[in-house]
Amino acid sequence: MTSKTQRERTYARNRSRSSEFFNRKGKERTYEKDGIFFGKLVLFILLSTLWLRFDNPLGIGPLVIHAIPVGLIIALLLVLKIEKYQFNRKIWYTALILMAILTSFTPVGIVL
Repeated sequence: MTSKTQRERTYARNRSRSSEFFNRKGKERTYEKDGIFFGKLVLFILLSTLWLRFDNPLGIGPLVIHAIPVGLIIALLLVLKIEKYQFNRKIWYTALILMAILTSFTPVGIVL
């Protein structure tokens, strides 16, 4: 009889949550191609730069509204629907909000 070293068996209930992102050999599982990710990135960034600006600001009590980030709202809802992993959604939310803040100071959007 030959003695072989046996590896410890890992059952599904004992696996860590990292197995969702890595296979048993330790390689990253890719569930989305780079081209698809880049296309979504361009679409969401362009959407988040769209503002609905008012020629005459709206006054609601002491609050004065000069613009509404319509594209940001649409992009956030799309990310919520499209991305299934929470860590990806967090990255998308950060990028979208950053772009909306940066474009709030520029004359980007539709003026009413």
